[in-house]
Amino acid sequence: MAHYDLEEQEQIDTLKTWWKMYGNLVTSLVTAAALAVVGWQGWNWYQNNETAKAATVFAALEQAVEQGDAQRIKATAGELTAKFGRSGYASLGALLAARQSFDAGDLKTAKAQLTWVTDNAKDELRDIARLRLAAVLLDEQAYDEALKALEATSAAAFQARFQELRGDILVAQGKPADARTAYQAALDQAAAKAGSPARELLQQKLDSLGDAA
Repeated sequence: MAHYDLEEQEQIDTLKTWWKMYGNLVTSLVTAAALAVVGWQGWNWYQNNETAKAATVFAALEQAVEQGDAQRIKATAGELTAKFGRSGYASLGALLAARQSFDAGDLKTAKAQLTWVTDNAKDELRDIARLRLAAVLLDEQAYDEALKALEATSAAAFQARFQELRGDILVAQGKPADARTAYQAALDQAAAKAGSPARELLQQKLDSLGDAA
């Protein structure tokens, strides 16, 4: 029994020595792991909470659009970009508001809203914003700016539309040869089946240029 007690005491003494050397480190690691778990759960809660808030504001924006309330449209779209800029609702809201601003003849606001989307959104939403921004600039006859808005590479689904709009801008600039090249590229990239209205319109634009050199 004494031998057993001695071994047990040695184990306890060894454990005490180990704990003196590494106890603080172990405690820190356990605490850090616990905080990481709590932090991750807290972040998920925060994200979900922010998304819910953004959805509520976006719903208010949609209602304002239905009612044609320009002031409220601008205010709610601004709230989305200011408070929930990392949410997809912000980009959708800015696109929606930009359309209303354009229809109301407020091109300055429309450009600002579309520019925000091009700077902050990703993938398809960014490409849509770039197309709409270029169209607004074309309407303002700001041709060089419009072409610049179309310079960056777009997703494959939008390449034909980018080339077509580039052709429209070049036609407005009086550059039929360059416009023909753009329209032909649009036709080559178009996913639409032969005979579709979109493809027929492209072909008409190309044919209208004749044999531009």
